[in-house]
Amino acid sequence: MSYRTTPSVDYVEDVSPGSGALPPRAWYASSDAQSLSLNGSWRLRVSATADAEDESFAEEGYDAGNWAEVTVPGHWVLQGDGAFGSPIYTNHLYPFPVDPPYVPTENPTGDHLRVFDLPSDWPSDGGAVLRFDGVESCARVWLNGTELGEFKGSRLAHEFTVGELLKPGRNVLAVRVHQWSAGSYLEDQDQWWLPGIFRDVTLLHRPAGSPGDFFVHASYDHTTGEGTLRVDSDVDGRVTVPALDIDVATGESITVAVEPWTAETPRLYDGVLATDGERVPLRIGFRTVVLEDGLVKVNGRAILFRGVNRHEWHPRHGRALDLETMREDVLLMKRHNLNAVRTSHYPPHPAFLDLCDEYGLWVIDECDLETHGFVEQDWRDNPVDDERWTPALLDRAARMVERDKNHPSIVFWSLGNEAGTGRGLTAMAEWIHGRDPERLVHYEGDWNCRDTDVYSRMYASHEEVAKIGQRLDGGTHKRRELPFIQCEYGHAMGNGPGGLADYQELFEKHERLQGGFIWEWIDHGVEHAELGYAYGGDFGEELHDGNFVCDGLVFPDRTPSPGLIEYKKVIEPVLIEGDGTNGTVRVTNKHDFADLSALAFEWSCQVDGETVESGSLAVPALAPGEGAEVKLPEPPADGRGGERQWTVRALLADDTSWAAKGHVVAWGQFAVGARPLPSFPPTDRPVRDGDRITLGPAGFDARTGALLSIGGVEVGAAPRLDVWRATTDNDDGAEWQTDTRYGMLWRTLGLHRMRHRLVSVEAGDDALTVRTRVAPAAREVGLDTVYRWTSDGERLRLNVSVTPEGDWTVPLPRLGVRFGLPEADRVEWFGGGPGEAYPDTRTAAMVGRWQSTVDGLQTPYVRPQENGARADVRWVELGGLRIEGDPEFWFTARRWTTEQLDAARHRTDLTAGDTVWVNLDHGLHGIGSQSCGPGPLPQYFLKAEPVEFSFVFSTTR
Repeated sequence: MSYRTTPSVDYVEDVSPGSGALPPRAWYASSDAQSLSLNGSWRLRVSATADAEDESFAEEGYDAGNWAEVTVPGHWVLQGDGAFGSPIYTNHLYPFPVDPPYVPTENPTGDHLRVFDLPSDWPSDGGAVLRFDGVESCARVWLNGTELGEFKGSRLAHEFTVGELLKPGRNVLAVRVHQWSAGSYLEDQDQWWLPGIFRDVTLLHRPAGSPGDFFVHASYDHTTGEGTLRVDSDVDGRVTVPALDIDVATGESITVAVEPWTAETPRLYDGVLATDGERVPLRIGFRTVVLEDGLVKVNGRAILFRGVNRHEWHPRHGRALDLETMREDVLLMKRHNLNAVRTSHYPPHPAFLDLCDEYGLWVIDECDLETHGFVEQDWRDNPVDDERWTPALLDRAARMVERDKNHPSIVFWSLGNEAGTGRGLTAMAEWIHGRDPERLVHYEGDWNCRDTDVYSRMYASHEEVAKIGQRLDGGTHKRRELPFIQCEYGHAMGNGPGGLADYQELFEKHERLQGGFIWEWIDHGVEHAELGYAYGGDFGEELHDGNFVCDGLVFPDRTPSPGLIEYKKVIEPVLIEGDGTNGTVRVTNKHDFADLSALAFEWSCQVDGETVESGSLAVPALAPGEGAEVKLPEPPADGRGGERQWTVRALLADDTSWAAKGHVVAWGQFAVGARPLPSFPPTDRPVRDGDRITLGPAGFDARTGALLSIGGVEVGAAPRLDVWRATTDNDDGAEWQTDTRYGMLWRTLGLHRMRHRLVSVEAGDDALTVRTRVAPAAREVGLDTVYRWTSDGERLRLNVSVTPEGDWTVPLPRLGVRFGLPEADRVEWFGGGPGEAYPDTRTAAMVGRWQSTVDGLQTPYVRPQENGARADVRWVELGGLRIEGDPEFWFTARRWTTEQLDAARHRTDLTAGDTVWVNLDHGLHGIGSQSCGPGPLPQYFLKAEPVEFSFVFSTTR
């Protein structure tokens, strides 16, 4: 005989979306109906299994005084210093057995209690609904001891009717949340698994006669300049828009002259939907989205997505974001020239979409659906191709569309992400097309475009994208007639991504290519007292994917990474070109809709990186796509004979909602003439005195030829050839990739443990020559390296010649010299800056005079790796030395060795030593984005071939 002593939890493993919740409806931030936020401090009890506790906690009078307190919105595993469990990070593997719809008995369950007082002025007429905007992953709800129902769909809103259950004064809300449920199989997104009530909980008064749902239809006819408005409502009412003199009944259409909404010109009209019971504010944007001539067009024009994928993330609060954090994200995006967001991989907090409407961002709104883990079994038993799960899929689609349908920023509905293919996706697409034919449908996994209106791919190589742009990619006839977007590309993990400028060139060259979305916006580092930021595996997870969760354009604290600075430059909406020889600059407007009237232009002239003159530049208010040659002033006379260049900037002419007057939108830079190289006639000869050789201002070890000092500056470690870098995430690549992963090959070859064999030290009449062979143990390949030192009496010149020996089948990570200085802090240089750059990430490197500290040169990637190089350096000063290069070189300085950097797993592993290690590199290998996408293009490979380069050292003391 078997029996239960605890209630049934069968609903946890039921494939249905739940029971008791109201049908989905449009979300709006406020109205004149009263509401009560139930956010704040809640009581929490966490149990190890779904049925470990009975339901008595939901009854009135239950004493939860000894329970812990947590904050809602929030995740319980991010509160309580680990007392309630820990986060889990997996990319696509389910952290539980794949046995749908079942989940483990070990199922952390959080019982939540919130006692609240109904305000004394709470209306007694009408009803009320209790709204949950997001709970992971399954919740069961009671109010004042009465069960309301249960639901799944973590990133979706659910409402319950509660009017008859509310009491004057004290009320008790109880919510049981299970970490794992059947719904977890549909939520295998690449992110942390974080249970809890992580979005708002709100009590809403619903007066008699208030609308249950409404749909704002606001189209724009670009041929007439008119907009047509119709607001459908399930309750009759009137719609007023004072700025347009509109006053019509719901369900009626009216056409008037309007300014259209676009991401560049986000014109919103304030209106009101008034019914007998409620006045709901409306923010109306008129725009029309169509698929026409094989292109996505808005208001009659094809658009180019300069986008980013955005997970919701905060390093302390996880996916529980406040309004100001969301606003900070949008402002950063606008200030860095982004115009689009894909809400990967679920609908965001609805307030984020309000911000996209207000500030102007195109949005692909993505359904809360991913079943990626089924790829491990070749998609067998995939829920999206199992009709038993179709009601849950349709529920998720409906809850996305109905909640968000009134946002003009949304141009695509996305069925989800990495869920294979199947009948359920087709059912979702058919329902969405029928419910909202005014938008398009996206899904990357549908390569034949059976259900979608766009051909979408992830991480297609430059070569493949070029073929797609030329319609040479094959596929079905329907697919070849559709536009193409890269819904994910440019994997921003660690140092990178590289190759963005090359992608953008293709996007702008081929009409079919309508841009893409960088993966992704923010590193998902979890703030950690000992590690700085934690990533997968730092919480003892049995199964995890390491720092693959840290792949954003901004660091966890929302500081822009070099990748974001590079992307801003690559996608800037104004192209500024010149060659410095004909006295003109060409300005091209690359906006889709806006002219250049909102911008002011400035020119400046630099000599050796210092601005000697500047002024304003008259540029016409060019329409989108137009260009013009603009005359520059005569370059100022300068008697120094230095390197001269022009810099032209496009700035905001006035304050905007997203940036202040003077904010730099775009810039261009071009040389007036060739760089004059430093003159260096050698005059001194090396002189041996015991175990020391003197050459001009320098001293050398007579036995090894190692540099010991220059003038009064001691050299802690002599310059010698260096080819190793602490591998980047993109060097290492991803384990599933079949393409060559050079980080792995470099280690296999032994480039991280090169040995230096001294061949000879030769003190000649005019030079000290040191011959060496640099090679890895166990391999026959090597680099014959000759250091030739000369002096003009005050300065010291090092000429390095490198000749590869053997069959070098791999490129080099870097090629240059490394040396150590015992003291260095302040750094000044003339070259690319102010931030780091590498061969395929150097578009944003502006040539000028820059200053920093050694610590300020470091880029704080969550997982330490090669970083901080400055490009096109003419000279650098640090530690009492001035170093000039012929040709320009790459410069890096840090307080730890490359080997220490390579071994570090977190920033806190790096401890400053007594030596500043300086790399002067003739060349660096490209970056690419092979942490998930393609590696560097061949033109960014650092080939092992004969090369010669030189540096001139002098003292600044």
